[in-house]
Amino acid sequence: MKKLVLFCFLASLVFSCGSKKAVATKKASHKTKTERVVNKQSSKKTSKKDESVTEVVNGVEVRISSTEDYIALFKSIAQEEMRFYGIPASITLAQGILESNSGKGRLSVEANNHFGIKCHDWTGDKIYHDDDASQECFRKYNDSKYSYRDHSLFLSQRSRYAALFKLKKEDYKGWAKELRRAGYATDKKYPDKLIDLIERYNLNQYDAEVLGDAYQKYEEPIVSSVISRNTNSNASIHVVGKGDTMYSISKAYNLSVKELQDLNGLSTTALSLGQELKVNKDTVVVVNSNKAENRSYFVEKGDTLYSISKKYNMTVDELKQLNRLNDTALNIGQELQVKATAIN
Repeated sequence: MKKLVLFCFLASLVFSCGSKKAVATKKASHKTKTERVVNKQSSKKTSKKDESVTEVVNGVEVRISSTEDYIALFKSIAQEEMRFYGIPASITLAQGILESNSGKGRLSVEANNHFGIKCHDWTGDKIYHDDDASQECFRKYNDSKYSYRDHSLFLSQRSRYAALFKLKKEDYKGWAKELRRAGYATDKKYPDKLIDLIERYNLNQYDAEVLGDAYQKYEEPIVSSVISRNTNSNASIHVVGKGDTMYSISKAYNLSVKELQDLNGLSTTALSLGQELKVNKDTVVVVNSNKAENRSYFVEKGDTLYSISKKYNMTVDELKQLNRLNDTALNIGQELQVKATAIN
């Protein structure tokens, strides 16, 4: 009887082990299949304490914790691109700072893509990111410097950006404005944002380093100009520019202020940007925004644009346009141009 009990125990033990092994084998044979996803979780870590990130630059992982760090890391790359492709380093750096959030944006952290360059005909690794549309395809680089190179190629190989390369390399303001005009960005303030970054961090110093002795600080053209109006070579019209005064214009043309006023039928020294002044007695055509039939009115307590416009038989819009006003705010003592004859 004892032998029979022992035999049954051993048999049940062997059967139990065999079942467990079979179950384990069955489970192992049904492992979940996975596909390779290029847009994998980045191994780069952001420290919550210092909010820094790591970037791959020239094959080396480096840490970025501020815009100053970003500039220090990428200025030499931007300068190299300037030497090869003629794009001011200041513009490239400013765009990189703005579009990658100083290297902390998702595309730059996970894909080393600092300019938001989309896939197009790209055959390399990709990353998907919400932009103009959901989950758009963007290029993924092994090194940030390749993103800078693609940015240079993007601008230099597309005809719509051809006007950029006719500008002086020192003219970062012109480059910023032309980028938007050519369709690089839809944000109306895009040029101002680039210019602000360049001037705040003195990025144009890197343009100067590349150009060396050839660098000349760019000065925007003065708005004022002299326009010939008839066949007499001495006849001319001066277009009032920023900073012009009656005195400075009169001296430039060897006139007295009174002669300049008489020449143009003016009773005051008030000028407006773009106003055309006759500056030579032989000039045949006179175009003047302050016509002789206008006069000055000085704002008094209680005056409004409406009350003044009614007094001089004008509309509020005419009064605003004549005085280049953007709103209806007035200050006591403010000088306004009005029609010469008031209504009693």
